[in-house]
Amino acid sequence: MPFLMRKTRDAEAGALMHSLLKEGDGKSWEGDQYRPSKAVDRADGLGLPASLAVAQQRRNCGNADCAGGWTRPWRNRRRPIFECEWGCSGRCVLAMVQAAARREFGDGDATSTAMHRHRVPLGLVMLAQGWITHPQLQRALAAQRESGTGRIGDWLMSECGLEAEQITRGLGIQWGCPVLTTDGFSSEAMALVMPKLFVDTFKLLPLRVAGSRILYLGFSDRLDASAAFATEKMAELTVESGVVEGVQFEAARNRLLACDGVEMKLEAAEDRDAMAARITAILEQKQPVASRLVRMHQFCWLRLWLESGAIGRTGRLPVQSEDMMDYVFTVGSPA
Repeated sequence: MPFLMRKTRDAEAGALMHSLLKEGDGKSWEGDQYRPSKAVDRADGLGLPASLAVAQQRRNCGNADCAGGWTRPWRNRRRPIFECEWGCSGRCVLAMVQAAARREFGDGDATSTAMHRHRVPLGLVMLAQGWITHPQLQRALAAQRESGTGRIGDWLMSECGLEAEQITRGLGIQWGCPVLTTDGFSSEAMALVMPKLFVDTFKLLPLRVAGSRILYLGFSDRLDASAAFATEKMAELTVESGVVEGVQFEAARNRLLACDGVEMKLEAAEDRDAMAARITAILEQKQPVASRLVRMHQFCWLRLWLESGAIGRTGRLPVQSEDMMDYVFTVGSPA
């Protein structure tokens, strides 16, 4: 009887995944099967080191509501792994993804720039430091109002003759953060940290890793706590944010954007349930050894480590673009 019950549950899970794969217009599924870039030669035959394979074989299903009670040695499947947990069936993987989606959307965008809403204006910071006079500030503000565009820092440079370094120091005081440089910046390595879409959209720049535990994240004119928090969760490293002088920032950013990064697919989902169903189908198809979901403002970022060789020794930063994949989702129709 237990054997028949297990077969019934497997059939139900198969039917569930079949229904998930039939949703949508079908275009995003073409060529979506993953094939390892090289032959796998690891202890468990699935690309996992022997120690990790043994530890994972003893793990129960990651779905807290799983009624099966199966442990890994009694199942044929050992993947996918989602947020360090194994799902014994497609149904359980879906429940795990839905729980992660609720977690990411649960508090809204509480870590966004709202926590920095009452910053002292940069012009007043520069005035308090004695770097400009009151008439100079009024002249820069008048030019900004007349133009209708541009940041006050740019107008202070053009109207008052301030140097870019002074503006950056003022931003550091305004945001209570260090002024970072691009020393030690490797565009090839940092291009693997996050999708280029985020670098371009949120005007941020991963700069370097210090001591194998701190990732420095640079911003051009204002910090973004939400982006830093999402990066910290995905990379599993402590993220330290700071401002970078404009010319340095743009030069390094352009170098990064010119490098090869992790392959990314941008997809739109009607709602959270549709996104969870799509993510579940991706996990079942790709069978990653590790995966994680985080939210960065309007985007949900799913990263897949398809083979254990892609996981570096520095947090969860990839060591190569091979055997990696990113999916970025937008949820709901734009306002």
